[in-house]
Amino acid sequence: MPGWDWGAFQRYLFNRFLLEGVWTTVWLSVVVMALGLLIGLLAALMNLSRHPVLRTAARFYLWLIRGTPLLIQLIIIYTGLPQIGIRFNVVQSALIGMTLNEGAYLSEIIRAGILSVPRGQYDAARALGMTYPVLMRVVVMPQAARVIIPPLGNNFNGLLKTTSLVSVISMEELLRRSQMLIQLEFRVLEIFLVAALYYLTLTTLWGVAQRRLEAHFGRSVAAAPEGLEPRRALTAEGEPVRAGGAPADRSLLEQDLR
Repeated sequence: MPGWDWGAFQRYLFNRFLLEGVWTTVWLSVVVMALGLLIGLLAALMNLSRHPVLRTAARFYLWLIRGTPLLIQLIIIYTGLPQIGIRFNVVQSALIGMTLNEGAYLSEIIRAGILSVPRGQYDAARALGMTYPVLMRVVVMPQAARVIIPPLGNNFNGLLKTTSLVSVISMEELLRRSQMLIQLEFRVLEIFLVAALYYLTLTTLWGVAQRRLEAHFGRSVAAAPEGLEPRRALTAEGEPVRAGGAPADRSLLEQDLR
């Protein structure tokens, strides 16, 4: 067994074969997260529905997917379903298996975000005549986003690494390409360390993006800077209004301004 080789490590660090595997890992994660969000939102709304059939179907889906390992789900989709005449290629199997799995977990995150919105917001929107789709889009989801974004970001962080499981069904993402290169050059430690550095880089970059997203969606609940006071209400004549509704004494207001 050859010893550690710094030259080989540096060569694999910018190996095009491995970089193509990194790209597969990235696009697979992004597509699975996007599709998983759609399925998760649908499952969350079905789970919150008053219709018993929709609610039961959503809960059965969550029970089945969350209760079985993703690895087994991928193997069943790719190698088991062909026994009953249902065939998917490697990419299709990876997308279907990972999307269904991710959607089940995202569903609970979205449901928790929706339930965090005060009931009064729903009543106020209904009083204004909003339909259910408009209510969810304009009132509920923007407020729920503050609760959803942090765990959603953590899920995507994990998803970047979970994509390594599709190597079992021969999809050539980062881990699979690392294994293929090892079979050719027998540099196990160097190649796997390079793969680990790639995963670490991806999760680090996503961590930076996640903090920016959390800061953006958290601005609406940030405390107002010290020294800023709400504007005083004015009468039709431009006089400041007191708490009781009467115009305030202008001399007192001028003292406040000083």
